[in-house]
Amino acid sequence: MGVTQSLGLPHGKGLFPVGCTDVMVGQNQKGLFFRLFYPCIPQDRTEQPSWIPRYEYYCGLADYMNMNRKWCAPVLSVTFGSCRVPVSWDAPFKPSSHKYPLIIFSHGLGAFRTVYSAICVEMASRGFLVMALEHRDRSASATYFCKLEPETPDFPEVQIQEEWLSYQGVPKDQKEFRFRNPQLHQRANECVRGLKLIRSIDGGKAVVNLLRTDFDLSALKDNVDLSKVAVMGHSFGGATAVLALVKEAQFKCAVALDAWMFPLENSLYPKVAKPVFFVNTESFQTEESVAKMKKISSTSKETKIITILGTVHQSQSDFTFLAGNLVNRVFRTRGTIDPYEGLDITSQAALAFLQKHLQLKEDFDQWDSLLEGIGESVVPDSPVNKSSL
Repeated sequence: MGVTQSLGLPHGKGLFPVGCTDVMVGQNQKGLFFRLFYPCIPQDRTEQPSWIPRYEYYCGLADYMNMNRKWCAPVLSVTFGSCRVPVSWDAPFKPSSHKYPLIIFSHGLGAFRTVYSAICVEMASRGFLVMALEHRDRSASATYFCKLEPETPDFPEVQIQEEWLSYQGVPKDQKEFRFRNPQLHQRANECVRGLKLIRSIDGGKAVVNLLRTDFDLSALKDNVDLSKVAVMGHSFGGATAVLALVKEAQFKCAVALDAWMFPLENSLYPKVAKPVFFVNTESFQTEESVAKMKKISSTSKETKIITILGTVHQSQSDFTFLAGNLVNRVFRTRGTIDPYEGLDITSQAALAFLQKHLQLKEDFDQWDSLLEGIGESVVPDSPVNKSSL
């Protein structure tokens, strides 16, 4: 076959080499699990982490797609097993006298912490610290937490036991909003807890990472600019970002990528006083959803809505780069726009918005026109595709 099967995840285009590590704190579901992307000190020989870190996630994706695990998980494993994230695993953190602004990233339904590596790597390469959460509200296709087993005379070493949480769809006897809205609140609370954790590490508190990586979390101390914090997410994560903005005063603004507005309660809209940037794809949004975004933009004049033409819902996730032609045909992971161009527009528009609302002294304002929907492949507002659901 002469056609490219998959494209590979892009390297960050910013000045900073990017490192990443996984962090799990707390011994129950109330703890936190996330992948941290950060500016790093370049290393000669580095390990690049697998894009999908464990086989259990393939099983979870099969569950999410209502496919039989027995055949679907192995097929996914063969398809994506060799995919790597173009970053240095556990590389030393690069301290900075300027301090790094922080982005907390929330994944979509059926996703997990690594599925938005392309956008997270790009942001870290531009000088952000990015915490990509893995939510434990059962909206991730799979996730886990660790419990420490008490020491016994036979095993003086503390044993760590994993407990996996599988994806849960809406129960047959429940209305979808009733099921999704509490999940949304749990997710937003996890974003707030993520910020609190970084705040305490930055303040010098010793935090135990149960995953025992080589990365030293105390390196973040005095290196995070906690006056410049944003929350970002895709789909269910886009709505999560909007809600987190209301829950936590320290979040200055939100970037909502193709936000799924349905789970947000109506009483929330008047409370969204801070700027939200809605970056929509062409085929996902409904008139009802866009009307909700406009309700928010009527409260905050700095809130913007743009649409990237030629994009589909998965254009803002890594699947757009890594799915081969067959997967793409079945699941529509790619639109007509070149995936790399789509990522450039998304990240440049987000960077311009973040510079404005986090008061950054960078050159990201060169992309300010994108905030008004002016440029190649972007339009202001949302040309709702009437046939989409």
